[in-house]
Amino acid sequence: MTTDGSSSITRRGVLGAFAATAITAAPTFSNAAGFLRGSGDIRRLRMYSGRTGESIDTIYWIEGDYIKEAIKEINYFMRDWRTDSVKNIDIRTLDIMAASHNLLDAGDPYMMLSGYRSPQTNSMLRSRSRGVAKNSLHMQGQAADLRLGSRSVNQIAKAAAACRAGGVGRYSGSNFVHMDCGPVRTWGR
Repeated sequence: MTTDGSSSITRRGVLGAFAATAITAAPTFSNAAGFLRGSGDIRRLRMYSGRTGESIDTIYWIEGDYIKEAIKEINYFMRDWRTDSVKNIDIRTLDIMAASHNLLDAGDPYMMLSGYRSPQTNSMLRSRSRGVAKNSLHMQGQAADLRLGSRSVNQIAKAAAACRAGGVGRYSGSNFVHMDCGPVRTWGR
C-alpha cells in the first residue's frame, strides 16, 4: 500500500473510512455498507457487459432503503447470458461491489465478466477450467467477476478485501477480480 497520496488505497484511508462510519450497519447489510456511508445516502452501480453489449447505471439504495425496481434491473443485467436465466443477486454482493468502486474513486464502470451462473453454465465452465468451483457462489447469485479499465487487478482486489465482507480472488492472468459475499478470504495473484 502506498502513502504518497496516489489513487491507490492506503491504510490511513481505510482507517479513516472506518472512523467516519462508526454507526453500526443493519444486520442485513454486509460490512461493505460501512464504506458506503457518507456517500450522499445513495448506493450506485455502474457496469457494462462485453458479452451482451448492455450497460447499467443505477442507484439501487437511497437513505436506508433498497429500490426494488433497481434491484430487479441489476438481477436481469447480471443474468446468465448463456441461458438467459435470472436469479436474485444477493444485496451483500452488490454492496461489496459498490463499496469497492467507491474506495477506488473510479469514474469508469465495471466490466462484468460473470454474475449469476446457472448450474449448466457452471458445469460447462468447470469442464474447461480448474479455476471454476463445483459449488460456485455464482450459482447462488452471491458472486461477480469484474474488471475496471482504470485500475489494476491488485488495486481492485485491495479495495474489495478492505471491505472485509466476503471472498476476493485475484485473477491477474485473466485481468479480473472475483467478489462474493461468502466467508471472508482471499486467493490468487
